[in-house]
Amino acid sequence: MVDIDRLSQQMRFIVEIDKLKHIERQSALTDGTRQENDSEHSWHIAAMAILLSEYSNEKGIDLLKVIKMLLIHDLVEIDAGDTFLYDTLGNSTKAKREKDAAARIFGLLPEDQAVEMHSLWEEYEARESPEARFAFAMDAIQPLILSFHNKGWSWKKHGVVKSQIVDKKEPLKIGSRDLWEYAQTLIKRAVDDGFLIDDEAP
Repeated sequence: MVDIDRLSQQMRFIVEIDKLKHIERQSALTDGTRQENDSEHSWHIAAMAILLSEYSNEKGIDLLKVIKMLLIHDLVEIDAGDTFLYDTLGNSTKAKREKDAAARIFGLLPEDQAVEMHSLWEEYEARESPEARFAFAMDAIQPLILSFHNKGWSWKKHGVVKSQIVDKKEPLKIGSRDLWEYAQTLIKRAVDDGFLIDDEAP
């Protein structure tokens, strides 16, 4: 027999997370026609994880766990908003805003699912497990891929230069050294093609 209270809580959560479709990110689509939203980003990196798991530093990762992390990791932005990676002031308050959001949003679920989802979100944020590290790599490289293919749309908009990108993207190597190498080729090509400023050039 269906537990109506449990189903009602699950449906309330499902309706709530539809709001993720309205959270606009700074990254533009590959064709540069508009900015992507958080739900598009979460779908994209989950699909990437399926395709690119062979490049994880640590073999035998739990891919389903990675996908779960990627699908829920940005739900907190329903309350906290998307904080641009290169926004120093915004990032100074990000952790507190997102922690509060996680408590509210995951708290809508039945207790067992609330605990599971909140724990997965915290594990992702800590980056201490192989799955969290690989998930982080997906989240870090996807905006770079978009920015390369839209010829630096958000980089130009915000005046982002090469050293900033290297500083923020290099940590993805904790999940995949291979994909960090690939990321470096994109950064170099962006400089060579003239749509990313090399502030370290002589």
